[in-house]
Amino acid sequence: MDNMRNMILAIVLSALVLFGWSMVSERYFPAPKPAPTATATAAAGQPPATADATPAAAAPQALRNRKLVLAEGPRIRIDTPNLAGSINLKGARIDDLVLKRHRQTLDKDSPPVRLLSPAGAAHAYFASFGWTGENVALPGPDTVWTADADAMVPGKPLNLRWDNGAGQTFTIQLTVDADYMFTVRQTVANAGAGTIAARPYSLIARYGESPDPHDKSSWTIHTGPVGFWAGKDHFNIDYKNLDEDGAQGTRFQIDKGWLGFGDKYWLTALIPDQNATVDAALFARTPGEYNAVFNPAQPTLLAPGQALTTGSKFFAGAKDVHLLERYEKEGAYQLDLSIDWGWFYWFELPIFYLLDWLFKLCGNFGVAILGLTVIVRGLMFPIAQKQFASMAAMRAVQPKMKALQERYKDDKPKLQQEMMALYKAEKVNPLAGCLPTFLQIPVFYALYKVLMLTIEMRHQPFALWIKDLSAPDPLTPVNLFGLLPFTPPPSLGIGVLAILLGVTMWLQFRLNPTPMDDVQKKVFGFMPWILMFVMAPFAAGLQLYWVMSNTLTILQQKWLYSRHPALLAAEGKK
Repeated sequence: MDNMRNMILAIVLSALVLFGWSMVSERYFPAPKPAPTATATAAAGQPPATADATPAAAAPQALRNRKLVLAEGPRIRIDTPNLAGSINLKGARIDDLVLKRHRQTLDKDSPPVRLLSPAGAAHAYFASFGWTGENVALPGPDTVWTADADAMVPGKPLNLRWDNGAGQTFTIQLTVDADYMFTVRQTVANAGAGTIAARPYSLIARYGESPDPHDKSSWTIHTGPVGFWAGKDHFNIDYKNLDEDGAQGTRFQIDKGWLGFGDKYWLTALIPDQNATVDAALFARTPGEYNAVFNPAQPTLLAPGQALTTGSKFFAGAKDVHLLERYEKEGAYQLDLSIDWGWFYWFELPIFYLLDWLFKLCGNFGVAILGLTVIVRGLMFPIAQKQFASMAAMRAVQPKMKALQERYKDDKPKLQQEMMALYKAEKVNPLAGCLPTFLQIPVFYALYKVLMLTIEMRHQPFALWIKDLSAPDPLTPVNLFGLLPFTPPPSLGIGVLAILLGVTMWLQFRLNPTPMDDVQKKVFGFMPWILMFVMAPFAAGLQLYWVMSNTLTILQQKWLYSRHPALLAAEGKK
């Protein structure tokens, strides 16, 4: 039984580490944040992969109200079914973007989620497109472009044009679809008298991390610099790395892939022409001023009368699983891997598909989670039957085991040998009872990742007081279920679902065969209440799954006890 005891202790400790460490580390060991600097409010310059050679615009002395900043320069309105905002003609920047269909909170009057914001305002975040070169006057961050339309709508190209007065004309053609993808075509035409060298670049500039506290990286979810290059996704670079590495940053080549910045639910990504190889970099011009950029490895020489056109794409929006998969099929190579599924991608994605299908079938995400639980427990039912049969057999041989323990109490090796012979003779497996627990762990972890990562689950209600299954249960007895005007800290905010989780797990353990080992008895005695506290800050949808799973297990145990009366009689359970 030592093996059984050690296994149970390992499962308990694994569960505590798996679901408790992220909460403890984020609360007591938070990642250091870069100190704010005056240059963090600067407008971006023109940093290609060789970023150190290009100037930045002068930094404003202080942050200003976003509305005032947006009103200062000429702008072209963006209006699509999913996006609203504007393009700044000064610098040719996409720097004003909100997501129409996603609200910041559950409040009725909550504003839409803001993704991009102009330089000079708080949390500046934008994309720009330009050129570096030689023997040519180039457009810069203060260049005012002319546009051939007063609004940008899906499917209709918007052309931005600038003539340097020396024979070279620069054009940026932008097209947006009905969702979140911009198509960019950059053209430089040389009508001058001499040969010029030009190299286009695409840039995302971000000042500071996301202001949303839910967008902080944890050991299970990465937020910050992301990308796909060299045949793999990259979630191993964070803002701290960029601050430490400075302008050198992380440099690489992309032949098929993309780079950008990802939050929990939102993404900005630059996608080069997937048939070309480009130099790319993720770096910090100064601490807190983060850039993602790519450009061709070498400038192109343009003789008089020649022109150069390059194409790329810019994604700015929600990480909708089906939409990302569609873009991937349309040529944005592995953009669907911008969601940090982790090592168990192969298992988590089917859980998502099943949950999403159930949601579309019934129209309520809570009901979909309950349906998922029923399916999982149904698939595991044959295993549960074998588990209980094994428990019954183990209980039947207990007298023989006790006799062996008495006979060989001073000879541990001989005791282990005789017990293994007894298991073989009686055809019992002491580890069979742990199999359902092991099988539940990947399902539970996959559901945890799905609820935490996918935009499809955000702000989805269930019933009664559960308005957002991706957030913790808000109804807690600590503040008398909302009657007292304060919100308890996460460590004390034990919601109704968390309490039900503890109670149902306690009832489940009460129905289990009584462990023969005293350590196991103690573990099973306090484990439900520890997990009640550990699970309290987690998503209500995750707690709902566990409560439903426990309830089905209790009913399953009742039925299986009726099939194994010997075990029931031995336990004295009713």
